[in-house]
Amino acid sequence: MTAADGSAAYLDQARELLAAHPVADGHNDLPWALREHVRYDLDRMDIARDQADRLHTDLGRLRAGGVGAQFWSVYVRSDLAGDAAVSATLEQIDVVDQLLARYPADLAPALTADDMEAARAAGRIASLKGAEGGHSINDSLATLRALHTLGVRYMTLTHNDNIAWADSATDEPGVGGLSAFGREVVREMNRLGMLVDLSHVAATTMRDALATTEAPVLFSHSSARAVCDHPRNIPDDVLELLAGNGGVAMATFVPKFVLPAAMEWTAAADENLRAHGLHHLDTTPEAMKLHAAFAEAHPRPVATVATVADHLDHMREAAGVDHIGIGGDFDGTAFTPDGLDDVAGYPNLIAELLRRGWSRPDLAKLTWSNAVRVLRDAEAVSRDAQTRRSPSIATIEQLDGAQD
Repeated sequence: MTAADGSAAYLDQARELLAAHPVADGHNDLPWALREHVRYDLDRMDIARDQADRLHTDLGRLRAGGVGAQFWSVYVRSDLAGDAAVSATLEQIDVVDQLLARYPADLAPALTADDMEAARAAGRIASLKGAEGGHSINDSLATLRALHTLGVRYMTLTHNDNIAWADSATDEPGVGGLSAFGREVVREMNRLGMLVDLSHVAATTMRDALATTEAPVLFSHSSARAVCDHPRNIPDDVLELLAGNGGVAMATFVPKFVLPAAMEWTAAADENLRAHGLHHLDTTPEAMKLHAAFAEAHPRPVATVATVADHLDHMREAAGVDHIGIGGDFDGTAFTPDGLDDVAGYPNLIAELLRRGWSRPDLAKLTWSNAVRVLRDAEAVSRDAQTRRSPSIATIEQLDGAQD
């Protein structure tokens, strides 16, 4: 058998595995991309059609990639604050609901682990919502509960900037992890059955959250800091805590988080965008043209499927195979690894892991069952907590003192 024949065989095996155990991906930023590109006009960007020239995601490529469940991020930028952040989050939730209503044969609303399994059995893509950043609740536990009522099943405690009650991985230390109110947010999320997502947060915040939570936590899109020393990744001591907590760390594909050589290049490319008056997370056509010109002058280090597989190998060793998953961050990044160019690429990653000797049962945990189990466990904690605790009416002023 030639090397090419071997690669084809692994790819065939990967597709067969994904037909039975599809990918439950932790993070996709399609809602924000729809806001940025067409201001939520779904007629102008119909994902039932091939959108490869503008998006990483459409229905055909989700099917080709073997995706069976997707947490759609209802992210809003962290430079939005207060009521503006809450309103923008509601708009993000609304567009996910519009997608579900528009494509019912493909996308199934999912609120629970049982919903995920039912969608898989029906051949539909279970669609869940995840809020990305505690700024989306404007320091209000009632707003947190409202998001849960609207279907949000995880909240990332911060995005790229600190908030009053939690420190971000990519900001200067503020409260030193979680404040007293931050710990109350975690407890209320446990009571609701909303997963505490620790991607984007500082390592101090990770440790405080793990010390506070009664339920398993999630890292919806973070890789291993030991493999690529970026603050957005997870230190080994935290990965090692997941076995005791029951949580799941979902490896992301963003090149600057998985490939050390890409970190410095991306910092320079982001600065180039800012110099042209654009936000460094902008993925509009104007921003991508600027990126392309920058890359022509300064060749970009390219991550590959093997780069991501290296992270998963390490995360399996540090956390255990029951505590890992996949969170690609498609449509939330300007660049992707070769072979993981869009949501159709998951079979390439599974084929690489098969080539490395991963077993089918371990891969089934990685792609599907770990994600379902962590949500089911959070639901169990919620049922118990609601017999013991009423909804929290604590305020940040009561727990943390007067705010500036």
